Amino acid sequence: MLRKFPRPLKRIVVKIGSAAIADENFLPNRRWLRSLIKQIAFTHSQGIEIVVVSSGAIVLGIGELRERHIIKNDVASLQAFAAVGQTVLMRAYSELFKRKNLHCAQVLLTWDDFDNRKRNNNAKKTLLSILEKGVIPIVNENDTIAIDEIRFGDNDRLSAFVASLLHADLLIILSDVEGLYELKDGERHVLSEVKEITAEIERIAGGPMKGKMSKGGMAAKLDAIKIAAHARIPCIVASSMVRDVLTRIITGEHIGTYFVEKQDKILARKHWIAFQAKVKGKVVIDDGAKDALVNKGKSLLLPGIISWDGYFKKGDVVSVFDKDGIEIARGVINYSVAELNKIEDKKGRQELIHRNNLLLMGK
Repeated sequence: MLRKFPRPLKRIVVKIGSAAIADENFLPNRRWLRSLIKQIAFTHSQGIEIVVVSSGAIVLGIGELRERHIIKNDVASLQAFAAVGQTVLMRAYSELFKRKNLHCAQVLLTWDDFDNRKRNNNAKKTLLSILEKGVIPIVNENDTIAIDEIRFGDNDRLSAFVASLLHADLLIILSDVEGLYELKDGERHVLSEVKEITAEIERIAGGPMKGKMSKGGMAAKLDAIKIAAHARIPCIVASSMVRDVLTRIITGEHIGTYFVEKQDKILARKHWIAFQAKVKGKVVIDDGAKDALVNKGKSLLLPGIISWDGYFKKGDVVSVFDKDGIEIARGVINYSVAELNKIEDKKGRQELIHRNNLLLMGK
């Protein structure tokens, strides 16, 4: 029986890891790329829009310059490798797509492009315009300028942001693993389907599995899948080495692990608050304010605040903690930290966070 998707596939996002892009010498794996682009061309011919989120710039830059001594914490050198490698990456994509009479476009993004609402909307409009022209967007993190504060850390999360931004019908993460493994009687078995990411699923995923070409592991992929799932986007994690993996997935073959989407979609603004916006500070609230938020669906008012921390301005996203140090919500704050520090009497003041701009964690 073929795998059933919740809706027809009209737009998909495909994330490709560095291990598939580059060979053992850190050069473009052209044989694999030819196969991938053949599959993308077939999918495109079926009327399905495709966005590719591609890693590989740094490793291809290392291969292009034939470096032998790499210092992982030398950020400037890694950014230089990314600048060199991005041209290698896009040249390979461009040449191979032309053979299929298709065009591709380079789109470089940082977390700031999602954190800032105006830039978020601009990125969406640009990507949609590229797709309308029948062009394949090749999205990558802008490693040449990204620093710790604005890095995604891996392209899994970037792919989930892009899928959510474009309301994709499916996110496919092609990796060097066949899916989410479960140990049974000492043997590894790939889970065919995961309905919900529970504590047990996270335990199975374990910590990051870092290789010479990769930044994250299954745990990083689960973080990305949560982002997409809350936007009602199903996800598949599968091995990039499976023959014709992309075409077989979209035609319904049971390849990899299928992660079911959440039934209740978070509204776009609250999805941005929960996942895309950078948290700039925190506030701690008393039990009465907690009850008003959690059980009564109220806004957060100033009298319920015990303390605050961080460097935030009006309109930034902050975390809301209870007295036990548990994060219960995130929201867009109506005051800057400077304004809060000046307030002596909190009685009768307006709300700190309006309920329409607040999301309860765990919802």
